Amino acid sequence: MKTWPLSLRLGLGLFAIGTGPLLLFIVADEIGLIRDPNPNPVGLGLLFFVTIWPAMGLMAFGLIRLTWAWLTAD
Repeated sequence: MKTWPLSLRLGLGLFAIGTGPLLLFIVADEIGLIRDPNPNPVGLGLLFFVTIWPAMGLMAFGLIRLTWAWLTAD
């Protein structure tokens, strides 16, 4: 199989889009770029929550398809 299934690629992209901003915010807070003593990234947390479950489902489905194609390859 030359390429990964579309569902796996979409899941990885959705995972990166959903977790990236929150992880960048956490890293920026840890290294001191954010001066707020009590940061509260509610919007980024909601973005993470809304995107993580579909991303995990798509990645699981894509991995199952990839494994199935690998096992049934000639």
